Amino acid sequence: MPPAITPTGTRFASSVRDALRSPRLLTREVLAGLVVAVALIPEAIAFSIIAGVDPRVGLFSSFVMAVAIAFLGGRPAMISAATGAVALVIAPVMRNHGLDYLLATVILGGVIQVALGLLGVAKLMRFIPRSVMVGFVNALAILIFLSQLEQLIDVPWMVYPLVGAGLLILWLFPKLTAAVPAPLIAIVVLTGVVVAFGIAVPTVGDQGELPDSMPLLLVPDVPLTLETLGIIGPYALAMAAVGLLESLMTAKLVDDITDTHSSKTRESWAQGVANVLSGFFGGMGGCAMIGQTMINVKASGARTRISTFLAGVFLLILVVVLGDVVAIIPMAALVAVMIMVSVLTFDWHSILPSTLKRMPKSETAVMLATVAVTVATHNLALGVLVGVVVAAVLFTRRVAHFTAVRRTVSPDGSEARYTVDGELFFASSNDLTTQFEYVADPPRVVIDMSGSHVWDASSVAALDAIVTKYERHGAAVEIVGMNEATTAFHGRLSGELGGGH
Repeated sequence: MPPAITPTGTRFASSVRDALRSPRLLTREVLAGLVVAVALIPEAIAFSIIAGVDPRVGLFSSFVMAVAIAFLGGRPAMISAATGAVALVIAPVMRNHGLDYLLATVILGGVIQVALGLLGVAKLMRFIPRSVMVGFVNALAILIFLSQLEQLIDVPWMVYPLVGAGLLILWLFPKLTAAVPAPLIAIVVLTGVVVAFGIAVPTVGDQGELPDSMPLLLVPDVPLTLETLGIIGPYALAMAAVGLLESLMTAKLVDDITDTHSSKTRESWAQGVANVLSGFFGGMGGCAMIGQTMINVKASGARTRISTFLAGVFLLILVVVLGDVVAIIPMAALVAVMIMVSVLTFDWHSILPSTLKRMPKSETAVMLATVAVTVATHNLALGVLVGVVVAAVLFTRRVAHFTAVRRTVSPDGSEARYTVDGELFFASSNDLTTQFEYVADPPRVVIDMSGSHVWDASSVAALDAIVTKYERHGAAVEIVGMNEATTAFHGRLSGELGGGH
């Protein structure tokens, strides 16, 4: 029997039951969660350093967010944890005001995300074109790869053969079996080799001290005043925007990979709740993690919330109980996993010469703009925003040329008739006034709008200006053929805009 689809469009509820009933599926989910947990540790530590906080803050944030999203999130199998994008946004708060203000910022950012989610901000995702999505994915793959370079520069030479061996395992193992995630095999094998032969290479333990206690519930010690709101408000708003955009884009990417739908509205407010909980448990907040999500969904084959939940649980167990074991994992193993994730994430089809030849130049320009800005700024949200703006400008420019005006004169020369075809809005209506022959036309002018639609005030103002110019030349103008919506819109604004007189 096929999995039942829930009202939100996800197939998750049945997937969890299927996984719990199937030892094979459950093993896949459990092992995927373990791989993600291992990969989360150095990332969380690195992002803690970016934010200027103790590594335990990033690790606790990753645990709380992963567990919370496993229950509340709208996209099964997506991983949320401490991220570099959020760390960059809130770092100035830690630097200038301390940890309590940072935690208050995270909590307020979460509250803003809940409010935006309930207001339906996720519906704005429909305005993100495919070319921006492709650019987002490609930029993401490039950033994942670039983030590994620091682990490959000025390191012992043995790091390179270890990374090469890891990539070989990641490439070959999936061809043999899908029962055990290839990333886990690579991590175990490379760790075993390093320990057995006493190879001196950078390890997870070198990235920072791992915590030895559980996270505790706490309330940030900040005054509840407008001054405090003025300090943390701008950062909280920026954090909420960046976190939501990255999370919703990642959710859409997972939808495409798994051929399933997810509830973006639910994911939006769930991200907020997870950040609120993260702040109250001493975490630095975060959002969806594209790299770890790709490890979970693409490299390990996970499909349910079980993997997300266990990623958080395993993370806490690994750092608190098995910290000494985790500390000896060579960074080369994790670098190999992330490089393979980068290769799998990149949309290679989008840069094939045959694809570029068929694709409209405007679409390619949007994709390249998204990639360039994202890679240059290391800010996915800014890259997507620029991509959407470029797409909107190019689309507007293209559509503006679809409006045409045809002029005919009656046989007796007493009437000039103009037929307007196409959509009238600010871009296309700007040149409308120049397409009429005010001096040469006879005393009666008819403007036929049956093939057109008026969308904005700029178009109404342009029509008013045309009528006014004809009146100055002693001609009478009649506008005919407007559809019902255009008639109502034109009637409400005509003569009230002040531009035509």
